[in-house]
Amino acid sequence: MTAENDIIASDILFEWLLRRGDTALILGHRVSEWCGHSPVLEEDIALANVALDLIGQARLWLSYAGEVEGKGRGENELAFLRDAWDFRNYLLAEQPNGDFGKTLMRQFLIDAHQVLLLEALERSSDERIAEIAAKAGKEVAYHLDRSADLVIRLGDGTPESRQRMQTALDTLWPYAGEMFIGDRIDDALSCSGVAPAPESLRLQWQETVENVIAQATLELPQSEFSHAGGTTGRHSEHLGHLLAEMQFLQRAYPGATW
Repeated sequence: MTAENDIIASDILFEWLLRRGDTALILGHRVSEWCGHSPVLEEDIALANVALDLIGQARLWLSYAGEVEGKGRGENELAFLRDAWDFRNYLLAEQPNGDFGKTLMRQFLIDAHQVLLLEALERSSDERIAEIAAKAGKEVAYHLDRSADLVIRLGDGTPESRQRMQTALDTLWPYAGEMFIGDRIDDALSCSGVAPAPESLRLQWQETVENVIAQATLELPQSEFSHAGGTTGRHSEHLGHLLAEMQFLQRAYPGATW
């Protein structure tokens, strides 16, 4: 492999790692916004723990991304010193919390995907990625059990809780398809055995989602339309507002450390 090809390969891997790290980071921040505001104390503590897990996963992915990039940027610089158009997270992760039902539905749709992705990544030809996936996979498996259980309980609960869960599903469904849209970066990593092709995970994800939604007595939207663009830097207006809050201290006091 030539030096030029090495650079191209590194750029591709860097972009892919950002997609993993940014999705975990942005979702983790979204979930953390419930801290002190959850409907009951038990859920406040549970959501805080989920947020911590996600931010911990983001640190692993972004640290590796910084090493691959080789420009001296680490997890902090990548998290706090990039603008919205430089982020590569799924659009679904940046959607506002809304009510408790919308937060849980967003979490469930992503958890169902992440479990499958991380299982596949444990067999990655990149040892570092396989190690990160093995560690994160244990946490995400718990996240899925929890979010699926709550979606079922609230969907098959009171008329109001069911209505809220159905509204959440209808609102978020058009963003879920982005998780299965591949591009040249995904193609390159799939061909080299580093990561699975996104579309290869869709059938199993659909089966998991359909099973849970049926138990929740909800109706799965039939539309196949999907918003896209988050993985290439085209985001909704919500990400800019999120970053303004998340990055405030580092932007206000550059280089500050604990």
